[in-house]
Amino acid sequence: MPAACESVLEDIEDIVSAEDLKPHDRQFVRKNVFPKVRKRNSQKNVQTDDEPPSDSIIPGVQKIWIRTWGCSHNNSDGEYMAGQLAAYGYKITDNSAEADLWLLNSCTVKNPAEDHFRNSIKKAQEAKKKVVLAGCVPQAQPRQEYLKGLSIIGVQQIDRVVEVVEETIKGHSVRLLGQKKDNGKRLGGARLDLPKIRKNPLIEIISINTGCLNACTYCKTKHARGDLASYPVEELVDRAKQSFQEGVCEIWLTSEDTGAYGRDIGTDLPTLLWKLVEVIPEGAMLRLGMTNPPYILEHLEEMAKILNHPKVYAFLHIPVQSASDSVLMDMKREYCVADFKQVVDFLKEKVPGITIATDIICGFPGETDEDFQETVKLVELYRFPSLFINQFYPRPGTPAAKMPQVPAAVKKQRTKDLSQLFHSYNPYDHKVGERQRVLVTEESFDSNYYVAHNPFYEQVLVPKDPLLMGKMVEVNIYEAGKHFMKGQPVSDARVHTASISRPLAKGEVSGLTEEFRRSAQNGTNWKAQPSAEIPVKTRLSSWMALQLPWQQERGGLKILSVSLALLAVLVMFYYGGTKTEL
Repeated sequence: MPAACESVLEDIEDIVSAEDLKPHDRQFVRKNVFPKVRKRNSQKNVQTDDEPPSDSIIPGVQKIWIRTWGCSHNNSDGEYMAGQLAAYGYKITDNSAEADLWLLNSCTVKNPAEDHFRNSIKKAQEAKKKVVLAGCVPQAQPRQEYLKGLSIIGVQQIDRVVEVVEETIKGHSVRLLGQKKDNGKRLGGARLDLPKIRKNPLIEIISINTGCLNACTYCKTKHARGDLASYPVEELVDRAKQSFQEGVCEIWLTSEDTGAYGRDIGTDLPTLLWKLVEVIPEGAMLRLGMTNPPYILEHLEEMAKILNHPKVYAFLHIPVQSASDSVLMDMKREYCVADFKQVVDFLKEKVPGITIATDIICGFPGETDEDFQETVKLVELYRFPSLFINQFYPRPGTPAAKMPQVPAAVKKQRTKDLSQLFHSYNPYDHKVGERQRVLVTEESFDSNYYVAHNPFYEQVLVPKDPLLMGKMVEVNIYEAGKHFMKGQPVSDARVHTASISRPLAKGEVSGLTEEFRRSAQNGTNWKAQPSAEIPVKTRLSSWMALQLPWQQERGGLKILSVSLALLAVLVMFYYGGTKTEL
């Protein structure tokens, strides 16, 4: 794959390929230009209007495979990128082998995730695929050797993925890594009303802010997502409304720290949540994302009221990471174990039955056996039904990577010991025989059941009856496992449908606003549909005529650049006196 021009660019128009002639070279080339004879009536060379040539670089006719690793925020970014590409005419495929380009959306939290990302890049190159990289790994460290010569789309530049893909397909290497700002103030990221393809048409993931206020010594994500930048309440509410109009029945709020939401724009998380609750239809639910203890402490009373609301899951993910204050200090977590306990105890008292999920890092630098035993006692005390146990991995460039490390064997043993403790208790056994209200949203991994969640966001498996999907139903719990319960629908129970709108089909593009549709109609008859269904001539004219709404702010510069380039070509051939078939 040629690294035609590897540089950090402010805009696509700055690109000049290594294969492009320099101005002073053109006069020496003219004498070697010969007219190309057009063959007539040769059936071998006849190209139908509906099929592009095999080496076509017409934008919008290629197939793209997208792979995303990591958190729900990253998954939302992947959905937005897929939606824009599909809306522009590219075909999103689940078959990596048939794809012309791989879009790899990475996670930098742990070493194994980055290893998978690196291996996927290698596989793409071996398969001679074009590659575009996204996510936190290239944003945090774009100059790593294995990223050399590859196109990168930054975490705040996902609204320009179409441009980056176009240029990559042409053989250019493009890197857009800048931050979005308004009058010098950093914004939350790309617009929320961009087209997207939801992985699950029933679930909308909304990133309420990006970045955070912390500086944890082990965290690499901070290097990529940066400081806190929140979206305005009005934009988030509008996004939720649009989602419900498209048949969504469950919304996930996500960010690097939802509890810090609004501190940079003069508002807070409870204010946003109360506004969102107003627009949730009957039969739909809202799930809160991860929040660190310091930023939820001052809102405990309001958060308890919100978590008791019938349209909000009584669920909160609060990472503790360690039950040792000395370890927390080395992590720069900005709270102590007592703060975490205060949050959990208060919410358990005020929100009966609430599910508290937490994270723990085993073997952080400097963690002693005594420190680890404090963490074990915390798990024994609260018996968390959802516990994410992570062996510590030093991430390059973080302060924790420079600290004296706990031996690998010790880290592994502590991780094993804590996992054994977690699996020694069954949190749902006492719920067998209960009658619960559940919302059905997806299919189980083994495809034998549908997956639903009760008001505490506990997983309930129900029979695979298509009539249940997207519905809120009542079930009798007849079995419990470590991570799930099984329920049988009650025959005489009322069924709630969350939205009067039909959910979008899997793979269907969301967010094609009237603004977008008007732009498409005014330009050509182009419509967002699989590229294989659009004749090549239509696709080419659409590409030339249609400026997507989310790209219009740069339209003038791009049109000017293209016009100047065409003028230069005309002048060159006029004075060169040679006719050439282009």
